[in-house]
Amino acid sequence: MPQVELTWGAATAVGQREDNQDRFLAGPPVFAVADGMGGHVGGAAAAEAVVEALRSLTGGSATTVQGIRLALQRADGEIRAFRGADKAGAGTTVAGVALVDEGEGPQWAVFHVGDSRVYRWTGDRLEQCTRDHSVVQELIDAGYLTDEGAATHPQRHIITRALGVGPRPEADVVLLPVVPGDRFLACSDGLTGELGDDRLAELLGGGRPVEETATTLTAAAESVGARDNVTVVVVEGRPAAADVSG
Repeated sequence: MPQVELTWGAATAVGQREDNQDRFLAGPPVFAVADGMGGHVGGAAAAEAVVEALRSLTGGSATTVQGIRLALQRADGEIRAFRGADKAGAGTTVAGVALVDEGEGPQWAVFHVGDSRVYRWTGDRLEQCTRDHSVVQELIDAGYLTDEGAATHPQRHIITRALGVGPRPEADVVLLPVVPGDRFLACSDGLTGELGDDRLAELLGGGRPVEETATTLTAAAESVGARDNVTVVVVEGRPAAADVSG
């Protein structure tokens, strides 16, 4: 498989919460954010479980969609097996991108469960690659609610799919080509709850290195209050330079 050079950056902030239940993974070829819920112990443990399951896919040049699905299924089972009152009802969302090889050369697999999101910056515009598994998204899809109304809807934090709770979830996975210069942002809803698409586009496409972009995004959310934990991973891929050595 042709090699792809990756650069990435990650950052997290506790915001106005007492503790941070978000976790992230930035280990090639997998980049993901998990947003735990269900109490500070259980939520953090659930997010850690999914990150550790995905970590098993790191270390190579690529993984597979099946590998991603199996890792998420394994994490879902581990979270459901939690014991103890401090972990009752624990669950987590997850969103990320991974470089995969499905037999047709390198591709990006965008995957998610819940309302954590993945965005792509293509050089001139921002595209949301995931669709929230949430009550308000279902209302939007049915034509009962606008995007503007969703921002203040009383049920905007209710999700319809998560790892560890409710019906066994299936991750949504979309394959996208590797385009030089494209940037992907995986983030918890603590970011998107504070910054609109225009601001995300400004920061993600601002020309800063990916490491600086990640810290700038969390800092921007904190500057406007950051009511929730805020976690981001930013990754960019380019074809590796050919080895012309003799």
